[in-house]
Amino acid sequence: MFDVIVSKLVSHKNKVIIFLTVLAILDFLVFWQIIIVAQSLTSQDLKIYFFDVGQGDSQLVLLPGGVKTLIDGGPPNGRVLEQLAKVLPPTDRYIDLVIMSHPQLDHLGGLIEVLKRYRVGVFLWNGREGSAEAFSELERALQENSVGHVILAKGDRIHYRDSHFNVIMPTTQFLESKELNDTSLVLELLSKESKTLFTGDIGTNVEKELLGTYKQNIDILKVAHHGSKYSSVASFLQAVKPKVAVIEVGRNSYGHPTRQVLDRLQDIGASIYRTDQDGTVQLVIDGKSIKVFR
Repeated sequence: MFDVIVSKLVSHKNKVIIFLTVLAILDFLVFWQIIIVAQSLTSQDLKIYFFDVGQGDSQLVLLPGGVKTLIDGGPPNGRVLEQLAKVLPPTDRYIDLVIMSHPQLDHLGGLIEVLKRYRVGVFLWNGREGSAEAFSELERALQENSVGHVILAKGDRIHYRDSHFNVIMPTTQFLESKELNDTSLVLELLSKESKTLFTGDIGTNVEKELLGTYKQNIDILKVAHHGSKYSSVASFLQAVKPKVAVIEVGRNSYGHPTRQVLDRLQDIGASIYRTDQDGTVQLVIDGKSIKVFR
């Protein structure tokens, strides 16, 4: 009996020690994780996250030095907040720049949630109002949270240290189009010796217009309009020839991404990633290489 009682006492004591040890390890791991995330935000690498938000667009760009830029927020399904929480530490509730490519629900819906959860330095957009009820809600969220906003136009430039966002679309003609996709802000990011093109939902008509002024190879392409057959025309893809092409897409009834677009991307030798299959796609660019994490 004595041996059994001692065994149980020792077992209970061991359980307490193990429990306390596990708690200490977990505390350390959480603290270490916060340190690692904080360091990653201020690293000298360029990091681009193509968030898996379902059928919609949302990208987070962490510029070398730590400036955070969120481009679009996906639909109003809460997933952009889930993705941000995985990247940013719990104590970091500030985003320097929020950019809306154009006022459609699958791009602006999640931004309302972001404005309610995070402090935002400035909101940037093309000045074109949307007809969806969510656009009015977005305006209220900007006002209630005292977020300043700036209208971007072709030729504008956002500069931070050695990184630059260049606005290369829309022209005045496309900004006045009845088709909201035509009004999408097209942004070229130059950072860490790399070129990234964020294309919103532009169609082949805008892409063909770009061919007249933008003929240079790029490294990374955010494939336009979720891989729609009405975007990613072969002549445009041949002109820019991205090394990496990311399609942000979820379950949908439109057939996105289409076989035609996938074939065109394969024809130019691009490495293709898609959020419906790969989840959130993270790119880390150090000036010498592009590392892809799925």
